Amino acid sequence: MAEGPSEGRFERELRALHEELQALRAEQREMARAIDQLVQTFRSLAVHLGIAAEPYQKSAGASSPKDLPGFA
Repeated sequence: MAEGPSEGRFERELRALHEELQALRAEQREMARAIDQLVQTFRSLAVHLGIAAEPYQKSAGASSPKDLPGFA
């Protein structure tokens, strides 16, 4: 079956769209990493400035009489 000029053009355009889609996905992954870094930076700044605090993490085996009720 002979390939017509429109079929070749369609395949070229499809290939170009596929490459553009791959580039957009790579940009999205890069942007997601940058956003995660930004969130981490803002979280660190908030803790440093006293606006927020790190959540209290009680160890699983720690049950000393010094532990105050309501802070578990």
